[in-house]
Amino acid sequence: MNLKRWFAWLCLGLMLVAELQLFHAIREKEAAQTDLRAAQFQLRQQQKELDDLKNSNAGLQASEILRLRKQNEIYTNRLAQAQATLDQLNAGYAQATQQLGNARTALSLQQAQLQQLQAENRLVTDAGLAIIHRNSCINNLRQIDGAKQQWALEKNKTVDAVPTVKDLLPYFKGGVFPVCPDGGAYSINSVDALPTCSVGGHVLTQ
Repeated sequence: MNLKRWFAWLCLGLMLVAELQLFHAIREKEAAQTDLRAAQFQLRQQQKELDDLKNSNAGLQASEILRLRKQNEIYTNRLAQAQATLDQLNAGYAQATQQLGNARTALSLQQAQLQQLQAENRLVTDAGLAIIHRNSCINNLRQIDGAKQQWALEKNKTVDAVPTVKDLLPYFKGGVFPVCPDGGAYSINSVDALPTCSVGGHVLTQ
Protein backbone atom coordinates (compact mmCIF):
# COMPACT_ATOMS: atom_id res chain seq x y z
CA MET A 1 0.00 0.00 0.00
CA ASN A 2 2.80 2.47 0.91
CA LEU A 3 4.68 1.52 -2.27
CA LYS A 4 1.63 2.28 -4.40
CA ARG A 5 1.15 5.66 -2.70
CA TRP A 6 4.85 6.44 -3.22
CA PHE A 7 4.50 5.55 -6.91
CA ALA A 8 1.44 7.79 -7.19
CA TRP A 9 3.37 10.73 -5.71
CA LEU A 10 6.26 9.96 -8.09
CA CYS A 11 3.89 10.04 -11.07
CA LEU A 12 2.44 13.33 -9.84
CA GLY A 13 5.94 14.77 -9.49
CA LEU A 14 6.87 13.66 -13.01
CA MET A 15 3.70 15.24 -14.31
CA LEU A 16 4.55 18.57 -12.59
CA VAL A 17 8.09 18.46 -14.02
CA ALA A 18 6.67 17.79 -17.47
CA GLU A 19 4.24 20.72 -17.02
CA LEU A 20 7.15 23.04 -16.13
CA GLN A 21 9.18 21.81 -19.10
CA LEU A 22 6.22 22.34 -21.36
CA PHE A 23 5.69 25.89 -20.03
CA HIS A 24 9.41 26.69 -20.51
CA ALA A 25 9.33 25.25 -24.04
CA ILE A 26 6.29 27.38 -24.92
CA ARG A 27 8.02 30.56 -23.61
CA GLU A 28 11.18 29.78 -25.58
CA LYS A 29 9.12 29.00 -28.67
CA GLU A 30 7.31 32.34 -28.41
CA ALA A 31 10.61 34.18 -28.00
CA ALA A 32 12.08 32.39 -31.03
CA GLN A 33 9.01 33.23 -33.10
CA THR A 34 9.39 36.89 -32.10
CA ASP A 35 13.05 36.88 -33.17
CA LEU A 36 12.09 35.16 -36.41
CA ARG A 37 9.44 37.77 -37.20
CA ALA A 38 11.89 40.58 -36.40
CA ALA A 39 14.52 39.09 -38.68
CA GLN A 40 11.96 38.67 -41.47
CA PHE A 41 10.88 42.30 -41.05
CA GLN A 42 14.46 43.57 -41.18
CA LEU A 43 15.14 41.41 -44.22
CA ARG A 44 12.14 42.88 -46.01
CA GLN A 45 13.27 46.39 -45.06
CA GLN A 46 16.74 45.73 -46.45
CA GLN A 47 15.26 44.30 -49.62
CA LYS A 48 13.11 47.39 -50.00
CA GLU A 49 16.12 49.65 -49.49
CA LEU A 50 18.02 47.61 -52.06
CA ASP A 51 15.21 47.96 -54.55
CA ASP A 52 15.01 51.68 -53.89
CA LEU A 53 18.75 52.02 -54.33
CA LYS A 54 18.59 50.44 -57.74
CA ASN A 55 16.38 53.31 -58.85
CA SER A 56 18.60 56.03 -57.30
CA ASN A 57 21.84 57.67 -58.35
CA ALA A 58 24.00 55.14 -60.18
CA GLY A 59 27.18 56.50 -58.59
CA LEU A 60 26.06 55.56 -55.11
CA GLN A 61 24.70 52.17 -56.03
CA ALA A 62 27.93 50.18 -55.82
CA SER A 63 28.83 51.05 -52.21
CA GLU A 64 25.23 50.93 -51.00
CA ILE A 65 24.59 47.62 -52.71
CA LEU A 66 27.70 46.16 -51.07
CA ARG A 67 26.61 47.44 -47.67
CA LEU A 68 23.12 46.16 -48.11
CA ARG A 69 24.34 42.81 -49.33
CA LYS A 70 26.43 42.42 -46.20
CA GLN A 71 23.51 43.37 -44.01
CA ASN A 72 21.31 41.09 -46.06
CA GLU A 73 23.73 38.23 -45.44
CA ILE A 74 23.77 38.98 -41.71
CA TYR A 75 19.99 39.04 -41.49
CA THR A 76 19.75 35.91 -43.61
CA ASN A 77 22.05 34.11 -41.17
CA ARG A 78 20.04 35.39 -38.24
CA LEU A 79 16.87 34.21 -39.92
CA ALA A 80 18.37 30.75 -40.46
CA GLN A 81 19.53 30.59 -36.83
CA ALA A 82 16.12 31.69 -35.59
CA GLN A 83 14.43 29.06 -37.74
CA ALA A 84 16.80 26.36 -36.44
CA THR A 85 16.13 27.45 -32.86
CA LEU A 86 12.41 27.38 -33.50
CA ASP A 87 12.65 23.88 -34.98
CA GLN A 88 14.62 22.72 -31.96
CA LEU A 89 12.07 24.26 -29.58
CA ASN A 90 9.23 22.62 -31.49
CA ALA A 91 10.93 19.26 -31.01
CA GLY A 92 11.38 19.99 -27.28
CA TYR A 93 7.75 21.05 -27.06
CA ALA A 94 6.62 17.79 -28.64
CA GLN A 95 8.83 15.79 -26.27
CA ALA A 96 7.54 17.66 -23.21
CA THR A 97 3.97 17.11 -24.38
CA GLN A 98 4.61 13.39 -24.75
CA GLN A 99 6.24 13.19 -21.30
CA LEU A 100 3.27 14.99 -19.77
CA GLY A 101 0.87 12.57 -21.45
CA ASN A 102 2.87 9.60 -20.21
CA ALA A 103 2.88 10.97 -16.65
CA ARG A 104 -0.87 11.55 -16.77
CA THR A 105 -1.45 8.03 -18.08
CA ALA A 106 0.74 6.50 -15.37
CA LEU A 107 -1.05 8.52 -12.69
CA SER A 108 -4.46 7.44 -14.01
CA LEU A 109 -3.40 3.80 -13.97
CA GLN A 110 -2.06 4.18 -10.44
CA GLN A 111 -5.29 5.78 -9.26
CA ALA A 112 -7.27 2.92 -10.81
CA GLN A 113 -5.04 0.37 -9.05
CA LEU A 114 -5.44 2.19 -5.73
CA GLN A 115 -9.22 2.24 -6.13
CA GLN A 116 -9.22 -1.47 -6.93
CA LEU A 117 -7.03 -2.19 -3.91
CA GLN A 118 -9.33 -0.14 -1.66
CA ALA A 119 -12.34 -2.06 -2.97
CA GLU A 120 -10.57 -5.37 -2.32
CA ASN A 121 -9.64 -4.23 1.19
CA ARG A 122 -13.27 -3.32 1.87
CA LEU A 123 -14.39 -6.75 0.69
CA VAL A 124 -11.84 -8.45 2.92
CA THR A 125 -12.82 -6.27 5.89
CA ASP A 126 -16.52 -6.90 5.35
CA ALA A 127 -15.94 -10.65 5.02
CA GLY A 128 -13.84 -10.72 8.21
CA LEU A 129 -16.45 -8.70 10.09
CA ALA A 130 -19.21 -11.07 8.92
CA ILE A 131 -17.24 -14.06 10.26
CA ILE A 132 -16.69 -12.33 13.61
CA HIS A 133 -20.40 -11.49 13.91
CA ARG A 134 -21.43 -15.02 12.97
CA ASN A 135 -19.10 -16.58 15.54
CA SER A 136 -20.32 -14.13 18.20
CA CYS A 137 -23.95 -14.99 17.44
CA ILE A 138 -23.28 -18.73 17.55
CA ASN A 139 -21.63 -18.24 20.93
CA ASN A 140 -24.78 -16.40 22.07
CA LEU A 141 -26.93 -19.32 20.89
CA ARG A 142 -24.69 -21.69 22.80
CA GLN A 143 -25.15 -19.60 25.97
CA ILE A 144 -28.92 -19.51 25.44
CA ASP A 145 -29.01 -23.30 25.05
CA GLY A 146 -26.90 -23.75 28.17
CA ALA A 147 -29.15 -21.43 30.17
CA LYS A 148 -32.20 -23.27 28.87
CA GLN A 149 -30.83 -26.66 29.90
CA GLN A 150 -29.92 -25.34 33.35
CA TRP A 151 -33.42 -23.84 33.73
CA ALA A 152 -35.06 -27.14 32.75
CA LEU A 153 -32.87 -29.05 35.19
CA GLU A 154 -33.53 -26.71 38.10
CA LYS A 155 -37.25 -26.34 37.36
CA ASN A 156 -37.84 -30.03 36.50
CA LYS A 157 -39.18 -29.16 33.05
CA THR A 158 -39.95 -31.68 30.32
CA VAL A 159 -38.12 -31.69 26.95
CA ASP A 160 -41.06 -30.00 25.22
CA ALA A 161 -41.14 -27.06 27.64
CA VAL A 162 -40.36 -23.64 26.10
CA PRO A 163 -38.88 -21.03 28.47
CA THR A 164 -39.28 -17.30 28.00
CA VAL A 165 -36.58 -14.66 27.97
CA LYS A 166 -37.59 -13.69 31.48
CA ASP A 167 -37.16 -17.32 32.64
CA LEU A 168 -33.56 -17.39 31.38
CA LEU A 169 -32.38 -13.94 32.50
CA PRO A 170 -31.10 -15.20 35.89
CA TYR A 171 -28.70 -17.52 34.08
CA PHE A 172 -26.90 -14.76 32.19
CA LYS A 173 -24.20 -12.50 33.56
CA GLY A 174 -25.72 -9.24 34.71
CA GLY A 175 -29.18 -10.55 33.90
CA VAL A 176 -28.82 -9.39 30.26
CA PHE A 177 -30.11 -11.54 27.42
CA PRO A 178 -27.66 -11.88 24.49
CA VAL A 179 -28.22 -9.85 21.30
CA CYS A 180 -27.24 -10.83 17.76
CA PRO A 181 -24.51 -8.41 16.47
CA ASP A 182 -26.26 -8.33 13.07
CA GLY A 183 -29.69 -7.52 14.55
CA GLY A 184 -31.12 -11.03 14.18
CA ALA A 185 -34.05 -12.25 16.29
CA TYR A 186 -33.47 -15.25 18.61
CA SER A 187 -35.94 -18.10 19.04
CA ILE A 188 -35.35 -19.98 22.31
CA ASN A 189 -37.41 -23.06 21.24
CA SER A 190 -38.14 -26.07 23.42
CA VAL A 191 -35.68 -27.75 25.76
CA ASP A 192 -34.88 -30.53 23.29
CA ALA A 193 -34.41 -28.11 20.34
CA LEU A 194 -31.48 -25.82 19.68
CA PRO A 195 -32.11 -22.05 19.78
CA THR A 196 -32.02 -20.31 16.40
CA CYS A 197 -31.27 -16.88 14.88
CA SER A 198 -33.18 -15.24 12.03
CA VAL A 199 -29.92 -14.26 10.26
CA GLY A 200 -28.80 -16.76 7.63
CA GLY A 201 -25.64 -18.66 8.54
CA HIS A 202 -25.99 -18.00 12.28
CA VAL A 203 -26.67 -21.63 13.13
CA LEU A 204 -25.77 -23.56 16.26
CA THR A 205 -24.96 -27.21 15.61
CA GLN A 206 -24.75 -30.09 18.02
